[in-house]
Amino acid sequence: MKVWVNGALSEIEDARVSVLDHGMTVGDGVFETVKAVHGRPFALTRHLERLARSAAGLGLREPDLDEVRHACAAVLAANPMPLGRLRITYTGGLSPLGSDRGTDGPTLVVALGATTRRPDTTSVITVPWTRNERGALTGLKTTSYAENVVALARAHEHGASEALFANTVGRLCEGTGSNVFVVLDGELHTPPVSSGCLAGITRALTVEWTGAKETDLPMDVLDHAEEIFLTSTLRDVQSVARVDGRDIVAAPGPVTTKAMRVFEERAAADPDPRTV
Repeated sequence: MKVWVNGALSEIEDARVSVLDHGMTVGDGVFETVKAVHGRPFALTRHLERLARSAAGLGLREPDLDEVRHACAAVLAANPMPLGRLRITYTGGLSPLGSDRGTDGPTLVVALGATTRRPDTTSVITVPWTRNERGALTGLKTTSYAENVVALARAHEHGASEALFANTVGRLCEGTGSNVFVVLDGELHTPPVSSGCLAGITRALTVEWTGAKETDLPMDVLDHAEEIFLTSTLRDVQSVARVDGRDIVAAPGPVTTKAMRVFEERAAADPDPRTV
C-alpha cells in the first residue's frame, strides 16, 4: 500500500509525519473522504472545494488543489481496488506543543483503504450529546473527531451503525458521519445547514436531485417519520429500518427507494457533478 505524504508517494511502512504535527497534537486539520470506484473518485471537485472552505475556516494556508488532485491520482493509480475510501488530510503541520501554529507550513497526506458496499438498510440510535450550531468549527470538516468516536462507539454497543445528534436547541442535526433525511406526509425533508450539520456532498446532491426541502425539524420527528434515510460519501443513500426502539416497517419505503435509484443513476452518469 502506498500513500502520499508531503509531495511524494511512500510505502505505508515508510510514511512519516512528525509527532509534533498540529493535526496530531491538537486536531488542527481538515479532511475529506472520497468514494473511489475502480480508481475513479466520485465528486472530487466538490470535495476539494469543501476542503478549501474548511481550511479557510481554520485559518490554514490555502491548499494547492492541483497538488491535491495529483496526489489523489497517484495514490489511486498505485493502489488499484474495486471500491476504495480515499482520505485527504491537511493539517497545520509541524508546530510547538500547544495551540499556537508553527511556521513550517501544512502537512498533506492522501491515503486509500479498501471498503465494501453498504447494506441497503441500517439501524441508528440517538445520543444525549448535542452539536453546537454556533461553535467555531461548525460547518467545517475538521480532524477534531473524538466526539464522533464516542458517539459511534455508543451506536455500535446498541447494534446500530450510526448515532444521531440534536443541536443545542433540540432540533434534529446530523449523524457522526452522515446527514439525515425524513419523509413526512410523503414529502422529503432534511435539516438546514443552519442546524449545525455539515454541508455533506452527498446531502447536497440528494437535495438537488430529489427536490428535498431543507426544514428546521424537532428531534422527535424521528418518532413518527414515515421513512428515514442517511446520506454520506460511502453510504450514498441508505435506508433506516430502526431508530432506537422503533422499527420502520417495510424500509426502504417508496420515497427512499426512489432517492436511492435516482442517486445511483445520476452518480453513474456524472462521476464529478460540479456545483451549480
